[in-house]
Amino acid sequence: MRKSISILFFILLITFSISGKMNAQEFNLEFDHHAILVQDLTESSNFYLNIIGLKEIENKTQKKHIRWFSLGGKTSLHVIEDKTHSVPDVKGVHFALSTKDLDGFIAHLRNNKVNFENWPGEPNTTNTRPDGVRQIYLKDPNGYWIEVNEN
Repeated sequence: MRKSISILFFILLITFSISGKMNAQEFNLEFDHHAILVQDLTESSNFYLNIIGLKEIENKTQKKHIRWFSLGGKTSLHVIEDKTHSVPDVKGVHFALSTKDLDGFIAHLRNNKVNFENWPGEPNTTNTRPDGVRQIYLKDPNGYWIEVNEN
């Protein structure tokens, strides 16, 4: 009897192990969206439209305190108004966008009097990551850090 239970347990263990591995490989997860909470929906939306240059897309929730912006492909940014939310000032927590014209984007920021800095925190300059990609960091009106690079 014990031998039968041991064999049954072994068979179940192998079955769950195999099925677990198969399921993990079948998910094919892809990035879908990033959501941020902001205190002023209009101010933040204008920043993402006019400074960052994102295209506004259909708000599928149809809620007036949320606006959606395309991040390219099937990904989006959801800007959600929440007047009580505050953002921690941590540069390491950011989202990154890339451009083929970082110098042009920097000129655009300067023309619009938007401050930016490099990773070490030096104002108005870039730095180059160890992989050879130049980058800058800036904050949106709510204090969210955004990396823009030429990857």
